[in-house]
Order: sequence, then C-alpha cells, then structure tokens
Amino acid sequence: MIWRREHRLNMKNIFKVVFVLILLSLAVGYLYREPIKQRIFALITQGMFVAVDNDDFDPGPAIHSHFPGLQATYQDRSITLIDEFKGVNGTAVIASRSFDWCPYCMRQIIQLQENKAGFDAAGIGMVAITYDDPVLQQAFIEKFGITIPVVSDVNALSFKTLGILNKNYSPGEFQYGIPHPGMIVIDPQGKVVGKLFLEAYSLRVDAAAALAFAKTALGLDPPLIK
Repeated sequence: MIWRREHRLNMKNIFKVVFVLILLSLAVGYLYREPIKQRIFALITQGMFVAVDNDDFDPGPAIHSHFPGLQATYQDRSITLIDEFKGVNGTAVIASRSFDWCPYCMRQIIQLQENKAGFDAAGIGMVAITYDDPVLQQAFIEKFGITIPVVSDVNALSFKTLGILNKNYSPGEFQYGIPHPGMIVIDPQGKVVGKLFLEAYSLRVDAAAALAFAKTALGLDPPLIK
C-alpha cells in the first residue's frame, strides 16, 4: 500500500512537471512565433531563385500585344489602367499568389523591394498584384516596408483578363483566384515586350536577373546592371 501511494505521488509529480514544461513550451513558442515562422519560411524558400526563365511555360498576353489592363483596387479605389505606376522606360507587373500565406511570393517581393533602386534607376516602374484582400496586403506592406505599389485583384477578373488565372482551383476553394506567378514587362506605349513565367510556383527569377531581362526587353542600353 505504501509503495502504491508513493508511486501515485511520483506519477502526480511527473504529470505536474510535464504540464509545466508544456506550458513553458507554448509560452516560448508564442513569444518567438514570428522568428520561428520566418525561419521556417527561410528553410522552405531556400534555393527558390533561378537566374533565367528556362522552361516553355508561357501564359499571359502575347508578346507585342497591348497590355489589356486590370480590374483591381488600389488605395480604396478601383483601377483599370497601370499608367500611374509606369516609369519613363516602362513597367514591370508582378503577378503573385498571396502576400498573406505564400512564402515564395513574400520572399520574392521582399527581394524585389531590396532591388527597387535598380529598377528606379532604369526608369522601370513596378506594380504587384495578388488576390489578397487589401487589408491583408497592407499588413504585409507595413511589416516589411514594401514601397512597390500592391493592388488587389477583384473577383479574379484581372488574372482572367491577363490569361494567368490558375485553373486548378474552383470558386469557393481557398486558393481560387491565384495566378500563375510571374512578371510582365510593358513598354511606355503599353505594349507587352517580355514575360517571365516559370511553371513551378516554388521557383522565381531573382530580382537582378529580372531587372536585366526587363532592360533587355525594353531595349535599354546597357541591359546589365553589373
């Protein structure tokens, strides 16, 4: 009987210690959730950048066609044109899946932001578009200091018009409305002169290579930034 009583007491003490350890783990996880999240995202996106668009995947408006415009919202207003975003030498439209849950899209736009000065120097404006609600976009913008304009697609109309809507999802599904991620380069007259689309959504052309590609497509000299 004494042995059983001591055994029960020992088990209770063990349960108490385990319970406290669980609570401490949850508390630490909560306090450091953002660094942990960013570390996980860094591991997931490791090796995502490539130097060139090296596959045959080619959605979107045809080269030399006129850019068809958007059906989007920006700063609480509807927009159909990209004129306010263009640079003197052209515009790069970056289609992304989500800045709320897609780690590849987040890391890509952060890298593009880090290289924005190069696009500015080349006279190339940038604008990004996702299917996210503007409130979610703004949270991301403020968190990472994104100054590249970000617009929100309305009911997938922009991505449908551009021919880049991902048709693997149906209305009602969480991911319905996302595009095939990529970049469309447009000259000052509104003509599509270049595209960067990789079939694997987990791969993106890195910012320096994308800038070099855009400069070449726009006929800028020299096209390389190095």
